[in-house]
Amino acid sequence: MLEFIIKLHSEITIKSKSVRKRQTKLLQQNLKTILLQLDPAIRIESHWDHLMVLVPEASPQLRAQLIERLACIPGIAQFAEMQSSSFSSLDDIYQQVLPVFADKIAGKSFCVRVRRAGSHDFSSTEVERYVGGGLNQQVPTARVQLKNPDLTVQLEVRKDKLIMVRAQYAGMGGFPLPSQSDALSLISGGFDSAVSSYLMIKKGMRNHYLFFNLGGKAHETGVREIAYFLWQKYSLSHKVKFISVDFAPVVAEILEKSEPGLMGVILKRMMMRAAADIAQQLGIPAIVTGESAGQVSSQTLENLNVIDRVTPMLILRPLIAHDKQDIIDIARKIGVEDMAASMPEYCGVISNKPTVKARLADVEANEQRFEAEVLAKVVAAAKIMDIRTIDYQSSQQVTTIEAVQAMPLDAIVLDIRRPDEAEASPLQVAEHQVVELPFYKLASQFSSLAQDKAYYLYCDQGVMSRMQALLLKDEGYQNVGVYQKPAS
Repeated sequence: MLEFIIKLHSEITIKSKSVRKRQTKLLQQNLKTILLQLDPAIRIESHWDHLMVLVPEASPQLRAQLIERLACIPGIAQFAEMQSSSFSSLDDIYQQVLPVFADKIAGKSFCVRVRRAGSHDFSSTEVERYVGGGLNQQVPTARVQLKNPDLTVQLEVRKDKLIMVRAQYAGMGGFPLPSQSDALSLISGGFDSAVSSYLMIKKGMRNHYLFFNLGGKAHETGVREIAYFLWQKYSLSHKVKFISVDFAPVVAEILEKSEPGLMGVILKRMMMRAAADIAQQLGIPAIVTGESAGQVSSQTLENLNVIDRVTPMLILRPLIAHDKQDIIDIARKIGVEDMAASMPEYCGVISNKPTVKARLADVEANEQRFEAEVLAKVVAAAKIMDIRTIDYQSSQQVTTIEAVQAMPLDAIVLDIRRPDEAEASPLQVAEHQVVELPFYKLASQFSSLAQDKAYYLYCDQGVMSRMQALLLKDEGYQNVGVYQKPAS
């Protein structure tokens, strides 16, 4: 039996009894939604100050998947991996502890701490001394240190059961979804919008994604992948929407009819108008942006004030006081740094010598020249999709690209997974060369490959490979396919 003890985020524990009960119930339901997909036999139990995840039989693969999932579920402060078994004597306890902790305490200071419940012919202190002394003798490089040791061997003796804390892990923290209602996050694919979306998820908001397309199919493909990644890793328990708006006609209108220095502010105001309309249609009470005070010209306090005047809807800016390096560091931690780094920045290209102190009267005067019908049309034509269907839609769009297991002998397999994924599970294909080229570099580097070869794209789930194959086909490359690894 494998067990995990789930500790609630500290801010949940200080809530009133009714709020704490509600949020614990939400977290328990979210755990069921996510973990039962891995194994229907998993049980989740709720206790006053913690939750328990009970796994009857756990293979090494399932154990790794559980640890990965639990680390990314909002509301969990930390969790401990437990191993429970029966025992017959004090020495039997020691013999079971030794193989689990011998390697972990090598070269370190340690102590043994025991909690005991039930009737036994030994005390908690006697277990600590017996097990600690045995470990100290068996592992010459380890040393006992009762205060501030490098590692604490935590044991619980509960009636006839021995429970060992094998390892402890940090959780995501925050509040469980959807304890703080819904939000509509403006996502461009860069660092700021990805990190701001993550922070809203961490705060317990069911985060939907709104994308203003300024860069064509390539731009949308990349942004979809980032939104899909954030949803799948951090908010898998709830379905969310991905909305795409073709904003090129709006940009054309701004370029034609606005003063150059005001274009950036006017573009942001048009985006806020569109976002407010879409949020209202979907019953979403707040808009989220990745703006940080002073980072670019449109993000001075004066310009943000002018931008906000365009709608009475609540606009949340979780990054307002973050430095750029802080934002990049968070992006690296949550796994989107490489994807975001490869995404072109489109919003800043339309302003020539942008003002940092726009006057509302001047902006409104410029907007009087704007054809209101243009904005209304792009909002009405917005594509609204369930983010869970991105995989399906990609599959439908590339029906002319067959996923194959057998390829021509001279074909090359392009492993387009992120470098950390490829390193963790290297791809080997018999009789074929495998080249690692992350998906976010395909657009810029595929043309430099020898074009007399056939290339078959590979990723674990097939989502990104199908999307990127579609993109390359649209750009005129006919020597691309999708490789599907045979089932083991």
